Amino acid sequence: MPLSRLHAVHRSLTASGQHTLWLRYPTPYHWPSTLAFLAARCIPGIETFSDGTYRRSFTVADKHAVLEARPTSGNRLYIHLSGVPALAVPALIARIRRFFDLDADPARIAADLSRDPLMARLIAARPGLRVPQGWDACEQAMRTVLGQQISVAGAMTLAGRLVARHGQPLRLPAAGLTHVFPTAQVLATADLENMGMPRARAATLGTLARALQAQPRLLRNGQALEPLLANLCRLKGIGPWSAQYLALRQAGAWDALPLGDVALVKALRLLEGPDARLAERSQAWCPWRAYAAQHLWASLADK
Repeated sequence: MPLSRLHAVHRSLTASGQHTLWLRYPTPYHWPSTLAFLAARCIPGIETFSDGTYRRSFTVADKHAVLEARPTSGNRLYIHLSGVPALAVPALIARIRRFFDLDADPARIAADLSRDPLMARLIAARPGLRVPQGWDACEQAMRTVLGQQISVAGAMTLAGRLVARHGQPLRLPAAGLTHVFPTAQVLATADLENMGMPRARAATLGTLARALQAQPRLLRNGQALEPLLANLCRLKGIGPWSAQYLALRQAGAWDALPLGDVALVKALRLLEGPDARLAERSQAWCPWRAYAAQHLWASLADK
């Protein structure tokens, strides 16, 4: 993939697998919201967030690697990579851009959503709000199932146990990072019980891991929303909330909206009163309901 002036300035020290990138993006970008989102969802052992810098471990080309990211001046995202083969960098740039939703068109999204008075207010409060995406399909699938009907903090505790039990020890020195996230192949046959969650939820983790092993492109970016939701809901333990959330957070379905999400309902009613109905109100937010959802979730921080 060519590195255009729009996308990146790339400096690489390939002999040691060290790469420095500056990724450009359309403005505005509401970084406080993205950084707060990531900070609240760091999985112990594979992610840290401190002093405005996000770090994580990952696997690329069968090698363990580490990413460090922070926004910097000039509408650029600073990225430092360790342990990454030079040939893997272009595809990794595409993944990072998707992870941080760098290629969104904030002007178009704002113009469409602002036709609704509520969204106009929320956009004015957080101009350029993005919808962060999952790092990879397996990790996001496990996060989603672990997050069913519990708090974000509780889900991250469970995810940390999953990593400690089934993740590989990280083969690079990195402060605060100890493992890489387990693969679908590992989780498909792993013992996922006795981790502090209901047995049915543990079974759903295994079901989803096996589905991803059999269909690696199950959650591929850019597919049509309705067939994706139908395919996901055929899996035992995956209902409409999980299917919509996976579509929103992993498949880049910008009109996905988990209508049964308790936090979304709470946010809307705090903003518009106890009689507000999410299903009815959300019709005005098409085709950007994922961004509308992100604005509603973010608005809870104001309360």
